[in-house]
Amino acid sequence: MIKILVADDEADLEFLIRQKFRQRIRNNEFDFVFAQNGKEAFEKIKEHHDLDLVLSDINMPEMDGLSLLLALSEAFPMLKTVIVSAYGDLDNIRTAMNRGAFDFITKPINFEDLDLTIHKTFQHVHQIRETVKAIRENNILKMYVDEHVLQFMASREFEQDVTASEYIHASVAFIDICSFTTFTESATPDKVVRLLNTYFDVMVKEIIDQNGQVDKFIGDCVMAVFKSENHLQEAILACQSIRKKIIALPADLDFTPNVSIGINCGEMISGNLGSATLRRLDFTVIGDSVNIAQRLQAVAQPGQILINESYYDQINKHFHCNKLGSVMLKNKSIPQVLYEVLDT
Repeated sequence: MIKILVADDEADLEFLIRQKFRQRIRNNEFDFVFAQNGKEAFEKIKEHHDLDLVLSDINMPEMDGLSLLLALSEAFPMLKTVIVSAYGDLDNIRTAMNRGAFDFITKPINFEDLDLTIHKTFQHVHQIRETVKAIRENNILKMYVDEHVLQFMASREFEQDVTASEYIHASVAFIDICSFTTFTESATPDKVVRLLNTYFDVMVKEIIDQNGQVDKFIGDCVMAVFKSENHLQEAILACQSIRKKIIALPADLDFTPNVSIGINCGEMISGNLGSATLRRLDFTVIGDSVNIAQRLQAVAQPGQILINESYYDQINKHFHCNKLGSVMLKNKSIPQVLYEVLDT
């Protein structure tokens, strides 16, 4: 359905339009809203957020069509206006077009031409809305997906290789908001969501700044993957910054934010996993290296960033670490020697 606002002070125009387009109205192809002048039209646009286009006369009381054009271009830039006026001289046409009119139709109205113009304008508005939607989705996608993955998704190979998988060498970090689950038991849902989104936003920015990707949100935990040449160092830098910024956030009356973090690196499988039946597949990483990172986070205390001894030699020249001793991790038969990464 195309929803159209008609702004015109001619008393018989509403009747004429309803008569000429009665079949379209009956078939729910057109829906009209009418206003007697520009001021009334502007108020009705505020009430009807689903309008697709405006048909406006020029000569109207209180607010004329040219003034309405200016107001609409500032307040509702995606809403397009077609001027329908008896003042079809070149000056009025140029003034209307310069103020943002999409098209100009002269009176007496040729309703076949008006019909075609309505559809043409609607198609233009629809394309703009789809473009804006795509840009918003793309901007959101860029927050979590590597640029090379985005380029691949735009290529023809994407559909063929959607189930492809590979071994990669990368670093994985699990960043958990300490005691947040307990807080959710007594807090209101809107407060829980607001605070959690605030904390996640801080984490995401630091992860992206260090060339990382947010793999997924797991409850109040973030799983991040780092794949660059210096992935382990970048993972630690991101997590140090996250710890510092989360702790520096103002404490809520009922909750003081802190994080516990586990980082591990090594070989892992990167692939598109999920359910074809549900049509939901997500690129992610799996493997023992990923599991160890999650278990390191599980034993980390508030404010701690933990790594195991296997990768201590790679980072001890760049980061200050404190040896914690041997710890048994879940489903591991051999104790792991853990190190806490301190602030530099």
